[in-house]
Amino acid sequence: MGHTIIEKIIAHNVGHEVKPGDIVTVDVDYVMLDDIMMPFIVSKFKEMGFRKVWDPNKTVIICDHLVPASQVDDTRAYHISCDFAKEQGIANLHRSDGICHQLMTEAGYVKPGHVVFGTDSHTTTYGCVGAFSSGIGYTEMASILGTGQLWMRVPSTIRVNITGKLPSNVMSKDVILKIIGDLTAAGATYKSLEFTGDTVENMSVSSRMTMTNMAIEAGAKCGLFAPDEKTAEYCCIELDDFQKSLKGDDDAVYEQVLNYRAEDFVPVAAVPSNVDHCVPISEIDNVKVDQVFLGSCTNGRLEDLMAAAEVLKGKKIAPFVRFIVTPASRKVYTEALKNGTLDILLDAGADITHPSCGLCCGRTGGILTDGEVVVATNNRNFLGRMGTNKVNIYLASPKTAAMSALKGCICST
Repeated sequence: MGHTIIEKIIAHNVGHEVKPGDIVTVDVDYVMLDDIMMPFIVSKFKEMGFRKVWDPNKTVIICDHLVPASQVDDTRAYHISCDFAKEQGIANLHRSDGICHQLMTEAGYVKPGHVVFGTDSHTTTYGCVGAFSSGIGYTEMASILGTGQLWMRVPSTIRVNITGKLPSNVMSKDVILKIIGDLTAAGATYKSLEFTGDTVENMSVSSRMTMTNMAIEAGAKCGLFAPDEKTAEYCCIELDDFQKSLKGDDDAVYEQVLNYRAEDFVPVAAVPSNVDHCVPISEIDNVKVDQVFLGSCTNGRLEDLMAAAEVLKGKKIAPFVRFIVTPASRKVYTEALKNGTLDILLDAGADITHPSCGLCCGRTGGILTDGEVVVATNNRNFLGRMGTNKVNIYLASPKTAAMSALKGCICST
C-alpha cells in the first residue's frame, strides 16, 4: 500500500511507517515564534521549569504583528522577544523584516520534508515547499522549546486534483477560496490537503503559498505540494532522494478526492463574514468599496503586487477609495521598488506601508469603521477583524482587488 505526502514526511521523521490516526512523537526541525505570542511563550517556558532552549539555531523569532507599535502595550512584546533571544543565544531574530510566514521560506529556514511548528494558525503556509508545518498554541511551543519534540496524530488526507489552464483573470486565491467554499470551514479539520495535477505543477511557489496559507481556513492540519524543480530553485537546494519521493503514491489511501477543471474557475470573493461563503464576483451586484488592502502572508508577494500593477498601470484608482499596499517582506518591498512595481501603484494612488501583518490583524495601517466595505487579499474576513464588527470584509485575489480599487466597486473586469 502506498503513502500520502504527510505519511512519508512523518514516517521519515520518526523512523517507521505510519498510518492516519497513529499517535507519534516528532523531532522538530524548526519553530517560529511571533511577537504577539512571545510574552505567553516565555512565561510558560519558565513556568515549566526550562532554562535553555533545546536548539537556538532551530528557533526563529519574528516581530511582525506589532511593528511598528499601534498601542501602548505593543512594545512589551518587542522587548520580551529581544530579551529572550539575547538570553537564549537565538541569532534568528527578525525585528521588522516582514511577515513570519513569508520569512520562514524566503529566508531559507524551511526545506522540503521538514517538520515545523509556529505560534500562528497560518503556519500551514510552508507546505508550499513540501514541508509539514502547522500552528500550535504557546503551551505546546514552550514544551518544544524545552524538549525539541511534540506529539501529534497522523492526519488523513484529502487529495485536491486540478487539471488544465486557469483563465487569465483567475489567480490561486480564487482557486483556494472555491475549494474552501466546497469543503466548508470545518470540512478538512485535522486533515492534510494534498494539491496535485498539472495546474498546480504549473503554479509558481508564490501561488502555492497562497493556497497552503489558507488551508487552515478549511480546518486543515496542513496543506502540501510535492517538491519539484521550482521548489529546489526557491529553496536554493538540490532535492535529495527523500525530498524527490515526497509525492502521493498512486495506491495511497485518501479519505476524499476532489477533482477540478482549471477552466471552470472564475474570480470569486469570500463575502462577509465567513471565509467559506464563496461567491463569484459576477454575482456581487456593484457593491461600493471604501478601501482596498493588498498584502498579508496570503497575497503580499512580488507576484501579487505585480498582478495589481498590471491592472493599474497608467490609471488612477477611484477618488473615494483608500488603497493600502503592504509588501510581505523587505525583500519583496525592495524587488518591487527596483522593477518599478511600486512606482505604478503609487502613481495609481496607493499608500505603500512598511512590511508587516498590518491591516490583516487589525493593527497598524488602515482599520475601518461601521458600514465601510473593504476588499482585501488576506485570509480572514471575520467580524471585527479590521476594525469594528460592522465593517464588511470581502476576500479576493490581487487582480480583483486592484480592479475594485480602480472602479470603486467590487468587480473583476
